[in-house]
Amino acid sequence: MIEVGMKIEVSFAKSLHENAESYYALAKKYRKKLAGLEKGEKELERKIGKASEEKTPAKKVVVKRERGWFEKFHWFFTSEGFLVISGRDAKGNELVVKKYMEKHDLYFHADIHGAPHTVVKTAGKSPGDASKREAAVFAAIFSRAWASHLPAVDVYSVRPEQVSKRVPTGESIGTGAFMIYGEREWYRKTPLDFSVGLKKEGGSYVVFSGPSSAVSANAVFSLKVVFGQGSKGEVSKKIASRFRAFAGKEAQVSVDDIVSVLPSGGLEVQG
Repeated sequence: MIEVGMKIEVSFAKSLHENAESYYALAKKYRKKLAGLEKGEKELERKIGKASEEKTPAKKVVVKRERGWFEKFHWFFTSEGFLVISGRDAKGNELVVKKYMEKHDLYFHADIHGAPHTVVKTAGKSPGDASKREAAVFAAIFSRAWASHLPAVDVYSVRPEQVSKRVPTGESIGTGAFMIYGEREWYRKTPLDFSVGLKKEGGSYVVFSGPSSAVSANAVFSLKVVFGQGSKGEVSKKIASRFRAFAGKEAQVSVDDIVSVLPSGGLEVQG
C-alpha cells in the first residue's frame, strides 16, 4: 500500500507492470534484510541475558590470619590453657631457652638423645598436674622416641635457673645444647599419645597438634595419630581430606601446614 505523500520513481522505459514488479522485488529484499536484523537482535539479547546469568560472582576476600610468635616452634595449649613451645632444630632450641624461657616458666626434656627443649609459659601462674603431664608428653612426641617407635619414654622437668650454658673448664657446648644442674622432677614412662586438630580462630581454622587430651580440649575436630609406615606427606594429605570433609571450604589448611606439626618418623591416622 502506497502512503499519501510518498515519492516513488517511475521509469518510463518500463511498463506500469514492470515498474510495479521492480518495487515489489525491492520491498521483498528489504523485508528479508529487516527479518535478519530482527533475528540478530534477538540472538544478541539472548547472549547478553545468558552472560548475565553466568556472570562469575565476586570472589570472597579472605583475610590472612596473623600468625603468633610461637608458631615458629612446635606449640600447643594445655587443657588448662598454658602455652607450651618446643624447638624445631638446634637454632630453635637455643631461642626457646635463651630468649623465650622466663623465670616463672617450666622446662621439660625427654631423657633420650635427640629431644627438643620444651617450655611451659606460665605467665606467673602455677600449672596443674594435667598441664605438666601434657608438656611431658609433648616433649616425648617430638623427640627421637617417635622415629624409634618407642611407646613411652622418661621425661624430666626443672626450673629455668637449672638450665645453663655453663660447662666445666676446658669443655665447650654447641648451639641448642644446655647443661642441667640440680634435682629433676621425673615423669616416668610417658606415653606418646598424639593427635592433630583444627582450632577455630575468628573466621579461619588453625591446624595444631599435641597430646590427645589437650588437642581434644581445644579443637573443634581432631584425629589421633599413631606409629605407622606412612610418610609425613602421605599422612598429611589424608588428614587434610578429613579436615575438609568436616569444615568444607572454610578449612583453608594446606598439606604443608599439617606436615609442619607432625613428628619425624613413620605414622598413620587412627580410624
